[in-house]
Amino acid sequence: MKTEEFDYVIVGAGSAGCTLAYRLGENPALRILVLEAGGEDRSSVIKTPLLWGLILKNRLFDWGYFSEPEAAMDNRRVECARGKVVGGSSSINGMAYGRGAREDYDFWADGLGLPGWSYDDVLPYFKRSESWEGGESELRGGKGPLTVMNLNFEDPLVGGFLRATERCGYHSNPDYNGSSVEGFGPMQATIRNGKRCSAAVAYLRPALARQNVTLITEALVSRVVLDQSPSPKATGVEYTCNGERFLANVRHEVILAGGVINSPQLLMLSGIGDPVALAEHGIKARVSLPGVGQNLHDHVVFDLRFNRLKTGTLHRMMRYDRIALDVAKNFLFGNGFSGKIPAAAVGLIRTQSQLDLPDAQLILAAGPMTAAPYFHPFVKPYRDGFGIKGVFLTPESRGRVRLASADPAAPMLIEQNFLVTENDRRSVREMFKRMREIAAQPYLQAFVEQEVWPGANCNSDDEIDAFIRRTAITLHHPVGTCKMGSDDDPMAVLDEQMRVRGVQGLRVVDGSSIPRVMRAATNAPIIMMAEKVSDLIVGKELPAVAGKAKSSMPSAASV
Repeated sequence: MKTEEFDYVIVGAGSAGCTLAYRLGENPALRILVLEAGGEDRSSVIKTPLLWGLILKNRLFDWGYFSEPEAAMDNRRVECARGKVVGGSSSINGMAYGRGAREDYDFWADGLGLPGWSYDDVLPYFKRSESWEGGESELRGGKGPLTVMNLNFEDPLVGGFLRATERCGYHSNPDYNGSSVEGFGPMQATIRNGKRCSAAVAYLRPALARQNVTLITEALVSRVVLDQSPSPKATGVEYTCNGERFLANVRHEVILAGGVINSPQLLMLSGIGDPVALAEHGIKARVSLPGVGQNLHDHVVFDLRFNRLKTGTLHRMMRYDRIALDVAKNFLFGNGFSGKIPAAAVGLIRTQSQLDLPDAQLILAAGPMTAAPYFHPFVKPYRDGFGIKGVFLTPESRGRVRLASADPAAPMLIEQNFLVTENDRRSVREMFKRMREIAAQPYLQAFVEQEVWPGANCNSDDEIDAFIRRTAITLHHPVGTCKMGSDDDPMAVLDEQMRVRGVQGLRVVDGSSIPRVMRAATNAPIIMMAEKVSDLIVGKELPAVAGKAKSSMPSAASV
């Protein structure tokens, strides 16, 4: 077995891993190794925003995970796409940028006993990470590695949708990552000069240029090496690459950043987890942590779909000659139509008036998932349409991930347990009704030929519930399987500095560390967390925002 030594070994080149490599690599005296199970992110399909649908539909650059049959989803096995490529899921996601509500992080600090994780504590790291097209402000960053822009998708449908939401009593919000998350406005996305700005683009490429960060792809880590004397301490990792076995020793720390499925898997394979569950696979328990793999939860999404009366912007541009020319233009100059995605507008709402905070996100998709280049007029083009996606943001339901085998290459057993509580089912049903109410407004009906999904025969609560069971999927925001928690939480895997409890020199920094999901996509929060932990590792922290200025949460819209 070949052996080498580094100061830090980071397992996973996803959102957190890339960020940690960049920040820790700022010290030229440190040697850092990043191990990624997937390959390079050079494909134009990754780089071109408009081609994102091809990644999801064809499960490209992906681990290929599916859940076990979901009892509350007609026993379907729901796909669980996770990035297996440099950049991780930031290289295959829909590029949405969201932070969540102030109250999400204040709950981490006050409700879960995690000092240092209030909104005022994390805001400086959100700001440090981003370069917002609107520039530096009290709440937004203007000089960070991650480029964030408004999509501003040009289609009259967008204006009709926003006027329909206003007619239903919802207000406009030009920046849902500003002082308030509630209301409707343009989608924000991680796109730079017409190309995806993944964590690899923003953080890892500049880190590699410094020469003290080493990236190895196609590297499957099999276990964390633990020294048990006098107490458990991580001393390195074993991995295979090109059929050879390697040992990477560390002088300081091993940092797992493989994500919500792979990080708990690696802990379990290393003897860290529930001793009873480990024994089932012949693994000796070295550290008893029953919370490893538990607390899995995610955002559920479904959509209403409509045939469009007249062809829209996306449909007109998807003719082969036009889109081919535009892709070339976008690669050369960074200002083509293919440098955007048709997630044209977004809003957070409360499905019930008594709620204090939004529990749903609605997204206008200004084109169908069936959109594809066509040879007009020689071949009949795809049927034009659009959709309204409903995302449930505050799930009570919890699942888990379990080992299927002690083989590191064997996929985990994923039990999402979507919508298993009555509160979750009721909230999703109410979200459906709000979506239908918006779709019924004349401003939007002017674009509708007919509702084709679920159609006019879906009206009663039972019919709505059946439609959701039949069609709902994940929005790919799974979190929580190695959660941070206080000392008195028996299911906490990590402390407030994301150190694995009972083990020296080992942290988990990724979506699995999140104790409760925020009202947003997870990419930006995970990058923020890695920014903050990088400072904790080297013994410094940015000061919290002074004054605790509260967000301006307006009164509930009429529902």
